[in-house]
Amino acid sequence: MITRLFSAALRGIDAQEVEVEVNARGADKPVVMIVGLPDAAVRESSQRVTSAIGASALRLGDGVKTVNLAPADLKKEGPSFDLPIALAMIAASGTKPFCEDDCCVVGELGLDGTVRAVKGILSIALEAKRRGRTRLFVPEANAPEAAVIEGIEVFPIRNLKQAWDFLNGDIIIPPFHLDRRAFFNSHRTYEVDFDEVRGQHHVKRALEVAAAGGHNLLMMGPPGTGKSMLAKRIPTIMPDMTEGDAIETTKIHSITGLLDPKRSFLTTRPFRAPHHTISDAGLLGGGSNPGPGEVSLAHHGVLFLDELPEFRRQTLEVMRQPLEDGHVTISRAAGSLTFPSRFMLVAAMNPCPCGYYGDVKRQCRCSPRQIETYRQRISGPLLDRIDLHVEVPLVDFRELSSNTNSGEKSEVIRQRVIAARAIQLERFRSFSNTTNAAMGSRQVRQHCQLTAEGNGYLERAMEEMSFSARAHDRILKVARTLADLAATADIRPNDVLEAIQYRSLDRKLFS
Repeated sequence: MITRLFSAALRGIDAQEVEVEVNARGADKPVVMIVGLPDAAVRESSQRVTSAIGASALRLGDGVKTVNLAPADLKKEGPSFDLPIALAMIAASGTKPFCEDDCCVVGELGLDGTVRAVKGILSIALEAKRRGRTRLFVPEANAPEAAVIEGIEVFPIRNLKQAWDFLNGDIIIPPFHLDRRAFFNSHRTYEVDFDEVRGQHHVKRALEVAAAGGHNLLMMGPPGTGKSMLAKRIPTIMPDMTEGDAIETTKIHSITGLLDPKRSFLTTRPFRAPHHTISDAGLLGGGSNPGPGEVSLAHHGVLFLDELPEFRRQTLEVMRQPLEDGHVTISRAAGSLTFPSRFMLVAAMNPCPCGYYGDVKRQCRCSPRQIETYRQRISGPLLDRIDLHVEVPLVDFRELSSNTNSGEKSEVIRQRVIAARAIQLERFRSFSNTTNAAMGSRQVRQHCQLTAEGNGYLERAMEEMSFSARAHDRILKVARTLADLAATADIRPNDVLEAIQYRSLDRKLFS
């Protein structure tokens, strides 16, 4: 007799439905054969399944059980097929046809029959809903993540016996209910705030501009000036993610197993800060079974690269394409996978290897050749893609020791950023981009018209500082953001001058 259930396999950040078929036929001793392009973890499920069935006091008849995972040309990976395989095998040992067309089942089994959490539940829930399945059986720990998707009932399963009794109608399991609005609001909190940063008012201004327009930013200064502290607070002034953005970002973290079990869903913008020893595959994504890298894990959030020149130059160069396109394509012999990577790059570096070049209080110990070699680790094309360059000097003792808190809170800054983003959303309502930083050449020409005075300032800067064409467009984008923060329709000459000032650091320090 042939029985059938539906499950799902992960491919990139999405899921694809898999049909689990089991055919039972008589033989002297029990044998389980799994076909359908399974990997090692799926092939080993036969041992986990038979042990779990026995430990759950459920009947598994003698004979050969052939398990087919269709479509046969899709590679099946991971232990998430344990539960549907076990349920289909138990049903195949019965005497009546068994087929649950309205449900999707996923879960890893322990040897005692317990159901363990698996990766990628959010993607699986979206695929089940797309296929018209109305019920989703998931491990109990994964239920809050799956319940975020509306239009499908999510049933938390603790063990194999419970799942089988529920399918047979012997027990009732209430579907998991999630108050989505309350869940989103209760988790949109940050543990840090901008008012904790003393001084550095001009740097805070640059960070506000970067957050308002989605611009990339480079901070340069000696050690201990607060570069990392400032970077960690950037998500607190960025607008809250929309529900669609949160789902897309959570999918990426879910398939890599990085979700916090207590929260199970990302409602705040991600902040990723990889170490400078990271590999190309770790940053961009890849591997034998291609997975997302740090540029994708930072999707809709911030990617912070501290000590930028310490990263391998080749590793930094692989970021050029995702910085421009907003996605990463990983090609392998078996096919290509595309991961989204629309992130805000924030980098920090010292002005020289010892960190004190140009410091008025401490003497630099580096030779001119050492300084030149250090700075040349960052290529011109990569530097061109960073819109804002800002110096972060040492903070005065009086500001550090002051008991008064003169800085603005993150919420105050965020409101100005939200107002500027609202202007951009209206401006680009008929386009795919939502921020000034993502404008194409045609949009720059349309929305970044300068006055004669502002055009004169930009022309002089281009001649004296030898800016590239890309830098020219990025200056215009930053000027447009400055005008949006001021809620003015036209780009003022002062906006152009401030935008040029944010680009002058690379010429002063790298020429």
